[in-house]
Amino acid sequence: MKKRVAVGGFHHETNSFMDGSTTYDYFVSHRDRPPLVHGAEVLKWLAPETGSFALSGFLGDTQNEFEIVPLVWGSGGAGATVTAEAFERISAEMVARISNALPLDAVYLDLHGAMVTEDFEDGEGELLRRIRRVVGEKIPVVASIDYHANVTELMVQNADGLAAYRTYPHVDRVRTGQQAAAVLKQLLKDGRPGGRVLRKIPFLIPLNSQSTLVHPSKTVVQASTKESPGVYCLSYLAGFPSSDLAECGPSALAYAKTQAQAEQAADELQAVIETLESDFSFPPLNERQAIEKALAIAKDADKPVVIADTQDNPGCGGTSDTTGVLAELLLHDVGSAVLGLLCDADAAAEAHRAGVGGEITLALGGKHGPEPVVPLQQTYTVAALGDGKFATTGKVTGHRQVDLGPMALLRIGAIDIAITSKRMQSHDLGPYQHLGVNVSDYTIVVVKSTCHFRAEFEPLAAAVLVTISPGAFAADPSQLPYTRLRAGVRRSPKLA
Repeated sequence: MKKRVAVGGFHHETNSFMDGSTTYDYFVSHRDRPPLVHGAEVLKWLAPETGSFALSGFLGDTQNEFEIVPLVWGSGGAGATVTAEAFERISAEMVARISNALPLDAVYLDLHGAMVTEDFEDGEGELLRRIRRVVGEKIPVVASIDYHANVTELMVQNADGLAAYRTYPHVDRVRTGQQAAAVLKQLLKDGRPGGRVLRKIPFLIPLNSQSTLVHPSKTVVQASTKESPGVYCLSYLAGFPSSDLAECGPSALAYAKTQAQAEQAADELQAVIETLESDFSFPPLNERQAIEKALAIAKDADKPVVIADTQDNPGCGGTSDTTGVLAELLLHDVGSAVLGLLCDADAAAEAHRAGVGGEITLALGGKHGPEPVVPLQQTYTVAALGDGKFATTGKVTGHRQVDLGPMALLRIGAIDIAITSKRMQSHDLGPYQHLGVNVSDYTIVVVKSTCHFRAEFEPLAAAVLVTISPGAFAADPSQLPYTRLRAGVRRSPKLA
């Protein structure tokens, strides 16, 4: 008889320092990821043939072996604190479906690991606690989690395996689901692990220093792949520093047959991370410095220079509508430049009313602050239009059907601006191609992203620069006004 395994997912990466909140309706909406789906619809939207999330990978490795019981799956991406209503409605449905499906042999969850709600600073820990109460102490509960997860003791004690992404840009979501499937299969044979250890690292790591394409993060991830006797799951989590909770920050995590095996694996990984602390420091450029450096590089380059507008990255909770880099571009003779993706539904609607070739005068972006961000009042030419419905093509998103609402390409002088009606990080070429844009045709390409853009844009670039322009995401954790962070944690890596 096949084992009965319940599967579901609940994602949110919470920027606690943003104004506003992430509502239930936001989880329900179809954006750059599937909408909230229930029961059998989970298997359609997250199918292994087309899905690009960890659950897709898990299903691909288990759906013929297990009797799959679908629960609920939803992703709010990154943004402000999750409302109590959203958390309770989605959690309650998941727990109720599990309760109604009993008896089960196991539970697998596709989680993020950095959710903060109005009532719980550790959203995933609270969800796992509730699920453990329903299923009891015998059956294994395994989850896949994001590389940026802020792992807590509550999460570790209520789950029996937490398989983490090992890449940033996240090109291994599907593979992580497969890893979680392998862990779960082993636990179904052996029973729940006898050892589990969480080691919290005593400093926060800026997101711009977390890329696994280069040292030091690449070095740490390689250390986390070491196979050790009796260890089911060894993970390095870089943490999401914009979440305000006591256990915010990087972690070394191990589950094993015995407590001694788990402690040895976690301690060895922790030592690697702490030895490299000074290598995680991050030197930024302001808008003017970044553009001037880009133009200097471009003089001898046959490829565009890519500038990451990291503090307006919607993948970190940014509003995706700040205008600081755009305003600075207008002060320089850049040859040609494209900036995206700037979210302004009003501007997109006005462009559609004007039509291709039309001119519109409006205050673009800058509608959500922070100071000194303001809308950019100019006259723009509508260069292209799109309905915002297309398939992504890149390594980070896979072949995902997205709906960004009406889109437009606005032009001012030699600068093009790719406009969306819904937020999406610039980690895929699909939105640009939808508007007829070939990013290789430009001297400078500005992307509202932190690291994910590197998977698609870096191979096309002569160089990649990162700029610190005002936005809702603070690239330097030491500037954040934490109220819950545990004592003794360094808010930025100390220099050697």
